[in-house]
Amino acid sequence: MAYAFDTLGYSKRLQEGGVPRPQADAHAEAARDFVMSELVTKTDLTTAIDNAVLRLTLRIGGMVAASVTLLSVIDRLLRP
Repeated sequence: MAYAFDTLGYSKRLQEGGVPRPQADAHAEAARDFVMSELVTKTDLTTAIDNAVLRLTLRIGGMVAASVTLLSVIDRLLRP
């Protein structure tokens, strides 16, 4: 998901703080190009967590099923 980043407003705020306009503009564009592209949304994080939980649940389920099967085989082999 893309976010709108107000580069003009950001640049103006920097200028109000005493940053020369060319530097303020360059900083605003760099923030848009490099920082904003790396941000994730709550939806992104929720999706990633849900996928991780599903994979972990499947792995644990597989390990439990394998353990029960192995114990059953051992039990049958050890019974007289």
